[in-house]
Order: sequence, then structure tokens, then C-alpha cells
Amino acid sequence: MKHILIHYQEIALKGKNRYFFVKKLLDNLKKATEGLGVKDAREVNSRIIMELSSDAQERKLRDRVSKVFGIANFSFVHRVSNNIDVLEEAVLADVKANNSDFKSFRVKTTRGYKEYPLTSMDVDRIVGGLIQDATNSRVDLTNPERTIFIEILLKDACFYTEKIQGPGGLPVGTSGRVVCLLSGGIDSPVAAHRMMKRGCSVIFVHFHSYPYQSKISQEKVEDLTEVLSLYQNSSRMYLIPFGDIQKEIVLSAPAKFRIVLYRRMMMRIAQAIALKEKALALVTGDSLGQVSSQTLENMSTIENAVSLPIMRPLVGMDKIEIIDQAKAIGTYEISIIPDQDCCQLFIPKNPAIRTGIDEIEKVEQNLDIEKLISMGLEHTSLFKKT
Repeated sequence: MKHILIHYQEIALKGKNRYFFVKKLLDNLKKATEGLGVKDAREVNSRIIMELSSDAQERKLRDRVSKVFGIANFSFVHRVSNNIDVLEEAVLADVKANNSDFKSFRVKTTRGYKEYPLTSMDVDRIVGGLIQDATNSRVDLTNPERTIFIEILLKDACFYTEKIQGPGGLPVGTSGRVVCLLSGGIDSPVAAHRMMKRGCSVIFVHFHSYPYQSKISQEKVEDLTEVLSLYQNSSRMYLIPFGDIQKEIVLSAPAKFRIVLYRRMMMRIAQAIALKEKALALVTGDSLGQVSSQTLENMSTIENAVSLPIMRPLVGMDKIEIIDQAKAIGTYEISIIPDQDCCQLFIPKNPAIRTGIDEIEKVEQNLDIEKLISMGLEHTSLFKKT
């Protein structure tokens, strides 16, 4: 019967807190693979073993498990007794049954159970000799056509020929909850993904200007939320109408300050949602110097509007790096669909690129800040993806 053998890496360094991280990883794995034929999942010798039913959907399992943060790599494996005679027989039978036509090979054994009477090199030599006699293939320790991996556990042994890369990082839910401003562009979905990789559960907030602009941006972020939910199992997104708030700002403030004022209002509304959701930080897709609102001066002025910390996981990345990551996580093709970003509404020709906190606060004296926050929150709708 097939199993999935899962290795974690960063979690192993957590010392006395490791149990918490492993338990969360197990919970996330069970949710991600629900309905795909997983009978059981448990930790064995600092690994996780998932037992599969005979009708398990291996292709879907491969895709789902590859998106669970906390996993270094995983493999579909055969699990047998760790008795060397049983192990030899099982490995040889599998080699014969699954294309033994290879000219070179190696056996690579690791021992999760350190009290096993044979060393890793002993197992390599015994099993490798048997395969060599049966196939006439040569042993090549540096560049083999096939590698047979063997892992010795407390009562069992697993063997396999393929290691599948996991996403790494920490299990989602181990680092608290954050609120991410999701624009529908390329950057913010990547920022959300990177925060998930560091163990955060991410709640999304999207500001739109419907009916002054089309609904395309809302449709895009719903699609983006569906993709990003594959990495954290379920998501919530708040859709916030921002057009009327922008009109109030346009009527009360000099044009060059509009973008920064928009962003400060977004942060205030997002913070109100974060406090409601018991989130500990806000997240944006800002990359230093990319647009006018992302100069160091303007980012500082925008951040001053709220008390929660603002995380900017892309701040030191260039556009090519961000695009590459967007492609890798599956959000790029959605993000490049043309839409009307709410910040494009009433956009000034020459936005201020180096605003100061004092001058912005002076301008904001003409705005009823609490009223504008209420306007955003009162007409919010919630999109859920589970």
C-alpha cells in the first residue's frame, strides 16, 4: 500500500515548541487532502507519514501537498517492515516491476531510528548488491540514473525513488493573523503568499470604486482569493466601496496629495477590520520606489495613519522578481487581466512623491476621518472561500 512520507526542515529547529508546529502542519495537511483518500496522518521519527486508501487520488494529492507550507519535500513511498530480509525483497520486487532498465543507480539510506542494528552504509551495501546482481547495473554514487531512497523508522522502513519539492516555510496559522490589502495587481497576491509562508493566516481587504468603475477588479480579486486559498485552505475577503470616500477627498484636498490620502484612508479602514478579526498587522505589496506612493517618505507618511505594524514583504524586490513569483504561485495570469484600480479614479497628473506627516495631517483637518471610515465599513461585503 502506498503512503506519503513528508519531511519538514525549519520546524525541526523549533526546540521545545516543535510539537505545536508539527500539530499545526498535521491539521493543515488533513484539511488540504480531505476527500482524496488519506486514511491517517501521524508523526513518526521526525517525519510525517500519510496512509493512503487503495483509491487515493495521487495526482490531486501531489498538487495539494505541494502547497502546504512547512513541508521541505515529500514522496510517495512503499512502507514495509524494517527487517532487512523483508526490505530487500520488497525493494527488489519494486525495481523489477517498475522499469529495471537503468544503467546506473545508487542506494541512499537514512535512519530515523538510530538504534537500528545496521548502519546506513550497511543497508546501502546489502540492498545495492542485491539490485546490482539482479539488474547488471553499475553503482554510481555521483550521477546515477536512478536513486533508491530508503528510510529506516522505529518499526518500519520506507523506500522510494522520487523526492517532490515542498514549499518550505512554516505551517499557516503558527504566526498569527494579518490583513492584506489585495489590489488585483501582480504584487499584493505575492505579498500575501510570502506572509502565508511565514506561518500567517491572511485575511484580504479589497477597495473598489464600483459603480464609478467596472466590477472587474472585484471579480479578479475573488479569483485571486481562490488561488491563494489553496495555500491556506480557506480565506475571507472584505470588499469595500471606496469611490464616495475618494470624492470626499477630491473635494477637500489639493490634487497632489490625493494618492497618499487615499492610502492613509485605506490603512485606517483595513486596521478597523484587522482589530475586528484580531489580526496583529497589515500587509501590502509595496516595493520601494515602484510608484509614487511607495517612496520612502510616502510610505512613512502612510504608515503614520495607523497604529498596527505594516508588513511589506516585497519592499526590496524588483518587478521581475515579483513577476517570477506570481507565475510560480499561479496568480500572474489573473493579475494581468486589465481592470480599473480604485486609485486610478480622480488620479492627479503630478502626485506628491515626498510628503511629510505634518503637511498631510494639516490637509486632513478638512476631512471628517471618522465619517469616512464609517462610510467604508458600513457598506462592506464579505466573500468567503473554503
